[in-house]
Amino acid sequence: MNIHFIQHETYEAPGAYLSWAESRNCKISFSKVFQKDVLPYSIEFIDMLIIMGGPQSPNTTIEECPHFDADAEIRLIQKCISAGKAVVGVCLGSQLIGEALAARFNHSPEKEIGVFPITLTEDGKNDEKINHFGNILNVGHWHNDMPGLTKESKVLAFSEGCPIQIVSYSDLVYGFQCHMELTTEVVSLLIESETDLLDKSTKHLFVQNPETILSHNYNEMNEKLFQFLDKLIFTYKN
Repeated sequence: MNIHFIQHETYEAPGAYLSWAESRNCKISFSKVFQKDVLPYSIEFIDMLIIMGGPQSPNTTIEECPHFDADAEIRLIQKCISAGKAVVGVCLGSQLIGEALAARFNHSPEKEIGVFPITLTEDGKNDEKINHFGNILNVGHWHNDMPGLTKESKVLAFSEGCPIQIVSYSDLVYGFQCHMELTTEVVSLLIESETDLLDKSTKHLFVQNPETILSHNYNEMNEKLFQFLDKLIFTYKN
């Protein structure tokens, strides 16, 4: 399997997604756009595209962030979807998938940073790729926005602070507003990037302080993600 990652910032690392790809002996490639890597021109050697998060939004312009070209990423996502590739978006990545399908992103009702439960919808409970999550699962969050929805999409999970946490756009295309890839190492990088996190934790209902975020064990969440990715690859191959 050929897995290609788009990574927008050093601290928005692929974490458990990369661990899964390595453990399954996948061929791994990157577009680290923060290092000015170019996006792949051809998708011939991509089986799964994984678009990571970032502080940008789909509205961020090249003038505002020279290393982030939303339109170029959207075109790549569209090519992969049209070609029947597996596509997974995380946070900003999920919003870019929605944009690629003409579904505009929105601001989330609440800022969420830390570990909070998501609840599966009826569609989520019936989705064979994620129903092993159980009705309620504690997962990572680090966001202000949420992905848009198409007529065909299904909301599979929500949280108290955000009504759109996991979306299936098709059998092979999924958006995760939540961050199930978080590990202690990735969380440490994210905390370093949030210079005012402690202050935010006193002002926002769904923002935890750094010590609380670092104290979580992310293993169960990561293992649930591994199982989802295994199921997604099985669907892609069949």
